[in-house]
Amino acid sequence: MYSTISPSTTLADIVNHHPDLARELERRSLDYCCGGQRTLAEACAQEGLNAAHTAAELSETGTREAAPWATMRPAELVHHLETTHHAYLHDELPRLSRLVDKVTDVHGTRHPELAEVQRVYAALRADLEPHLAKEERVLFPVIRQLAVADVAPEFHCGSVRNPISVMLVEHDRAGHLLAVLRELTCDYAVPQDACASYLALYAGLEQLEADTHLHIHKENNLLFPAVAELEGRPPRR
Repeated sequence: MYSTISPSTTLADIVNHHPDLARELERRSLDYCCGGQRTLAEACAQEGLNAAHTAAELSETGTREAAPWATMRPAELVHHLETTHHAYLHDELPRLSRLVDKVTDVHGTRHPELAEVQRVYAALRADLEPHLAKEERVLFPVIRQLAVADVAPEFHCGSVRNPISVMLVEHDRAGHLLAVLRELTCDYAVPQDACASYLALYAGLEQLEADTHLHIHKENNLLFPAVAELEGRPPRR
């Protein structure tokens, strides 16, 4: 259903109801994934933007089609996350590692910032791959079990909120590393002497940032609250 954008709308709701506006929020440095529960007014104040003008601009730009994943039940959303964002990361992270190594070897002398890009990307990949494994092997099976249970099961991890709290911390870390990569690359602006691989690397890193922001948004602002509510429901009669 169409939702009017106002300064009091949360960033998470903006993306849920207008998924095409995720890019517009990113372009304005408005963090809708880890900071999705902030209102547009709060986020704009932090970035020195006029909230009323920004709301009007977003309203003119956005479509009226809500994202299909915004109304998915937890088990369905878990499947969507695995087949969409997890599958993308499993393919893309190794490819970008090869690219950043190649570009740094060839252009690193003329562009010494590439060594830091290489280091930060390696740290990001080292964080993301174990994170995906923990979700796929621990958290997501727990969510699937919880979704079909009449009474909240007893899990080896205790409350499902325990692994979720770990995921939230790791999401913040990934968001920080992505922000560092954007800063190091001057918003992914390629130099004049960039080769095709250089262009492909920066395009790939920018796409990785956009996909990961949306991935984190779906978990932080949709899946995790829904799962916490599911765990706290009364037993079925």
